[in-house]
Amino acid sequence: MNGRLPLVAGASNVWAKVRSEGLCAAFVVRGLIPLRIGYSAGIAREPGDGMDDMKIKVFELRDDERAAYDRVVGELPAGCEVAWSADTLTSATLDMLDGAEGVVIVNKSPLDADMLRELHDRGVRYVATRSIGFNHIDIDAAKELGIHVCNTTYPPYGVAEFAVMLMLMALRNYKPAMWRQQVNDYSLAGLRGRELRTLTVGVMGTGRIGRAVIDYLRGFGCKILAYDPFPSEELAARGDVTYVGLDELYAQSDLVTVHIPLMESTRGIINREAIAKMRDGVVLVNVSRGELMDVDALVEGIESEKIGALAMDVFPEEDGIYHVSRTHDILANRNMAYLRQFPNVILTQHIAFYTDIDVDSMVEQGIRGILAMATGECATEL
Repeated sequence: MNGRLPLVAGASNVWAKVRSEGLCAAFVVRGLIPLRIGYSAGIAREPGDGMDDMKIKVFELRDDERAAYDRVVGELPAGCEVAWSADTLTSATLDMLDGAEGVVIVNKSPLDADMLRELHDRGVRYVATRSIGFNHIDIDAAKELGIHVCNTTYPPYGVAEFAVMLMLMALRNYKPAMWRQQVNDYSLAGLRGRELRTLTVGVMGTGRIGRAVIDYLRGFGCKILAYDPFPSEELAARGDVTYVGLDELYAQSDLVTVHIPLMESTRGIINREAIAKMRDGVVLVNVSRGELMDVDALVEGIESEKIGALAMDVFPEEDGIYHVSRTHDILANRNMAYLRQFPNVILTQHIAFYTDIDVDSMVEQGIRGILAMATGECATEL
């Protein structure tokens, strides 16, 4: 399933404001940065040159993204050529590049050093991922090859709302309540919940999403603790959020919500040692990346009741499972199959990002990010 859309004439300059903050303040540049994407004649591909004849290939385009895609490419200058494919970018689909200098992907197109070298040899110089996370791209290898890479910073509110929803579902035993009503069991036993306003919530990571979660939590009146290697002075100055060390956050929080990026230094950060430091009956929420959690440790925590409830919109090794129908398949992810049986475990299929606003923003920032890198003015270049 492939398509090509010729571009019509558009404005010579596009101005945008990009909030250049990722999942966690430790890894991003802060602030509202005016971003000018300029177009002028020329074929050189050094940053700062014009992009009137840039070729871009968009991979993994879903049907629900087509409207945003059509709108964005219709606004770009005449001469730019953008094509799309529903396929992932792999060694088997390299011929689809067709001379493209920029490619737009999502996280189902992993780009390791070998794949990046293939792209470089075929003339690709710019890669944009339509996601905040970028752990599927070997950034160091890309830099060595001279390939520019950027991520997107779509609005944080959809993901933040979803995180708060999972908190409430976990605290109010929503999963067993739904199970019961399906079989006309309307009993109350085992369904008594807890009120968020009476709890201490620990927020790991105070980047854009973490801060949006905190803004929503303020309305509930709960006590909020936060951890970030680079604390936000603005957030701390408000007085209703207290920055603490990670161990103290674990020890003092009734609920821990994770909003940090996946990097080698954060992989498996929620492990046996971390869980042991938490309060008995702690509620864990993760809408970031599944690999931040040691699943064996989660299983042990649920079985021992150290973890009172677990809500995850992401899961380790979710690729090939989430976002496709596997109704008639046997899933080779036994931890997922085992955990989802528990009444106090909520697993959703990586849909926290999936709102009309966020999907449109991902498509737009992905395509425009290629052009912004080509002009040397991309606020989200990694």
